[in-house]
Amino acid sequence: MSTWIYMVRHAESPFKFGEERTRRLSAEGEIDAQKVCNVLLDKQVDSIVSSPYTRAVQTVQVLAEQKGLAITEYEALKERAIKGLNYKLSEQELLKAVKKSFEDKNYCLSGGESTFQAQNRSIPIIKRLLEDYAGKHIVIGTHGNIMTIIMNYFDDAYGYDFWKSTSKPDIYRLEFEGEHLKAVERLWRS
Repeated sequence: MSTWIYMVRHAESPFKFGEERTRRLSAEGEIDAQKVCNVLLDKQVDSIVSSPYTRAVQTVQVLAEQKGLAITEYEALKERAIKGLNYKLSEQELLKAVKKSFEDKNYCLSGGESTFQAQNRSIPIIKRLLEDYAGKHIVIGTHGNIMTIIMNYFDDAYGYDFWKSTSKPDIYRLEFEGEHLKAVERLWRS
């Protein structure tokens, strides 16, 4: 019996230093959130969960409203910060750190969270969802890095290159047999 998880990476949200938790979708992101709903509207959805970050919740909100489902937020599904949130880093330095964090799962910058630490907080939620909703369909409002980290736990082929190839928004349908990841299909067509 398969269980399906739809990983929905959030839509476009302008970066604002210090507003990681509360930054909202852009106007384009709001349009794309409707498109996300359109992609998933004809799919069976038994539960919608999300990172507590506003942009992730907003991306699945339209779908939740259309399906008449509440969104359950899990702190453990928040985005992984590779560095402390109190200082700035160039994009090149950030990308280098993220790449290294998939090669060495214990690596992170000062004040940040390693891939291993992010898996330790997020995977128990995924396993509980797989158990509680066995044979059902779950939508998760998520972020690119934590989504990749979760997928990497089940199949280490999902790493830096996969993360770099994703878009905002993006949708991946994961098929599980128990806790075994059987198949991944990208549903988003930008």
